[in-house]
Amino acid sequence: MMIPHHAGGVHILATVNINPGNMTLTKSLPVAITTLLVMLLCVPASGQDAAEIIRNMEDVMQGESNYAEMTMKIERPRYEREVSMRSWALEEDFSLILVTAPSRDEGTAFLKRHSEIWNYVPSIDRTIKMPPSMMSESWMGSDFTNDDLVRESSTIEDYEHQVLRTEEYEGFDCYVIELIPKPDTPIVWGKVIMWVSTDGYMQLRVENYDQRGELANTMNLDQIRELDDRTLPTRMTLTPADRPDQRTILTFQEMEFDIDIDESFFTLQNMRRVR
Repeated sequence: MMIPHHAGGVHILATVNINPGNMTLTKSLPVAITTLLVMLLCVPASGQDAAEIIRNMEDVMQGESNYAEMTMKIERPRYEREVSMRSWALEEDFSLILVTAPSRDEGTAFLKRHSEIWNYVPSIDRTIKMPPSMMSESWMGSDFTNDDLVRESSTIEDYEHQVLRTEEYEGFDCYVIELIPKPDTPIVWGKVIMWVSTDGYMQLRVENYDQRGELANTMNLDQIRELDDRTLPTRMTLTPADRPDQRTILTFQEMEFDIDIDESFFTLQNMRRVR
């Protein structure tokens, strides 16, 4: 006889042999159907795909536009250095970061307009267009790369996404998502693994892997509190895998979301004069 088997909302008929006092699936159950059952049972219960989860996460963490005041602390075995900054962002295509301290770096600015990245150095009064080859280099001597801060790549458009599993992390139920760069995209990583809370879509951990599949660095996000009526992690700690004795800590003191700002703010002229 045929009995319906329910998996992930899909009805599959399986052939059953009825023996006295025993009911077993026939050995002739197609391998293809068995494989399909496994695949369906592994689909996350939420029904959301990975790209949708990441899109929700970015909306929570960034909004359509935002303004932030933050401090970056660079810790090394022999010294520590602290940099204060202000930043403005509009969706994924526009961002401007202004260094406000220390005095020797004050006025240094970084501008992103679509795929173009610019750096203004006030000490020599020069604006430099950054080539793609510089995206993987250290940002102001920290463990962050230029791409980490100005994000030439798009988390949504430039990656293939897959939910690997759900698990608890630091007391939060999280989606664990794998991101693989699409071919011919300007991304330095070979793979990214991301932990996003199922409740609130907070990004809590990121692991970046190099092109050989080896762990390059880990970013942990914590100190969760309210910023502009949103509950968010306010501290990001980035630690290189091969140098566990050093790290870079980015702490947000203030953040405003969905601010009144448009593309005209993100110009080379404004990068030189914004304060």
